Amino acid sequence: MAYVRTVKTASGAIAVQIVHSNRRGSREIEHIGSAHTPGEVEVLKTIAQQRLHVDQDTLDFDDGQLGDHEAPILSSQARHLWETLSTAYRVLGLDRACDDKVFRQLVLARVVEPTSKLDSIRVLDELGITPPSYPTIKRRLPVYAQTEWRQRLAAACAEHVGLGPATLVLYDVTTLYFETDTGDGFREPGFSKERRLEPQITVGLLTDVRGFWLQVHAFTGNTAETKTMLPVIKAFMAAYSLPGVTVVADARMMSEANCKDLEDAGLTFIVGARIPDVPYQVAQWRRDHPDQPIPDQQVFVQPTKMGPKADQRSRTIFYQYRSDRTKRTMKGIDTQIGKAEQAVAGKTAVKRNRFVQLTGAKKAVNRDLEAKTRALAG
Repeated sequence: MAYVRTVKTASGAIAVQIVHSNRRGSREIEHIGSAHTPGEVEVLKTIAQQRLHVDQDTLDFDDGQLGDHEAPILSSQARHLWETLSTAYRVLGLDRACDDKVFRQLVLARVVEPTSKLDSIRVLDELGITPPSYPTIKRRLPVYAQTEWRQRLAAACAEHVGLGPATLVLYDVTTLYFETDTGDGFREPGFSKERRLEPQITVGLLTDVRGFWLQVHAFTGNTAETKTMLPVIKAFMAAYSLPGVTVVADARMMSEANCKDLEDAGLTFIVGARIPDVPYQVAQWRRDHPDQPIPDQQVFVQPTKMGPKADQRSRTIFYQYRSDRTKRTMKGIDTQIGKAEQAVAGKTAVKRNRFVQLTGAKKAVNRDLEAKTRALAG
């Protein structure tokens, strides 16, 4: 299949091209030329059409009465693509939740090509859809920014997913930076996942187990990830009248303050974390079974008290032994011991920390590694 297209170049000109593609996905692009005025663009498009149909016979329907003039193409539309996206929009219930033509066009245009609000007008025009004007889009933005608007969208998505008492939802956080040097109280410098220094915002996304969107929340750019979880959970429970939620997270998202806040809110949680030392229950089991290996997937239960004496909380820790994890850990320890021995022997370079004294390094390194090895291997 071959067709003529126009693209905007980095210099601001309009390039006219012929695209030759096939069903396997590969394509070749033939560049016709670049223009700076609408008239020049039309000339190049006429040349492209002639080159596209060169040596192609025409059907003689008029006995020569129409001459060699081609029938003009007044408009074109990607009808199948647009109808498919519009159907998906209706199936999700977004048209009933937010009956707004401009919003629907912006959403579907960004599905076709993720781009800016201004450039979405170009995408719609290329699809053959009459786009809204940019002033119209800007006038609608305050409506789209309202909390009620987002709640209606979230309710429609939750209805489509079919949330129930045992539904698993996933939560993650990312950051979006802005091309500016100064913050404004909301866009502020903070911990950037891309290691950038520009002002940013923190975005929390709640999805179902398949990654289907349920809720999105924005926080100031200097908000820690652990501080975003509880507000999102409370908003989620309030929106869907949930009596309780069990939070499952890793230690990176769950600080001690977060755990206490969840308990104070009447919620339960499960936190997965690595343990730096051999637990008492595991050490006791080894003493009671000196000649036996720990069975794979053995679980040890330890009720405990956590927190300062003034505010101690009763919690239960579950330790699980996995033989494959042990093998990987022991292999890693052997590798580190080998590297340390090579460094102490002077056979490899050592990246020294100017705050650490290396006096007696060989004895200290060997003693520490041997102790950890014995503890993990039993």
